[in-house]
Amino acid sequence: MDRGVALVLTAVVGGFLALQAPMNSTVGRGVGAFQAALLSFLVGTVLLCLIASLAGGGLGRLAGLRDVPWYYLAGGVLGAAYVTNSLVAVRALGAGGIVAATIAGQLAASVVVDHFGVLGVERQPVTLARVAGVLLLAAGVFLIVRD
Repeated sequence: MDRGVALVLTAVVGGFLALQAPMNSTVGRGVGAFQAALLSFLVGTVLLCLIASLAGGGLGRLAGLRDVPWYYLAGGVLGAAYVTNSLVAVRALGAGGIVAATIAGQLAASVVVDHFGVLGVERQPVTLARVAGVLLLAAGVFLIVRD
């Protein structure tokens, strides 16, 4: 995929995250937080089953899972933790606070992942510019969530 297209698509989908937490939170008020998180994943699972079945190789490609180390499946657990936390925390932080804190946490953790080459990511050393980026983003989070 072209880098420009990837950037635009990622920004658009990232913008959707600002809608996800309030939507899930509203569902959570009616059915409970964990139940709302389950519903969110069920709806997404149904959609992804449809897309995966139509994609090249269909659902048969899941047989390749045998070649993937088991701990990579924890990505699903991390997704569940994010969805559940955001639908509860959005009531205290607002949509902007959830997105800002999420992005700051992702950036800080990704700098560490890059530095150590965790999970097969190509190593990229921590630089002063990267640390400054994390600190500036943390300052932005503070400005978004402060009263």
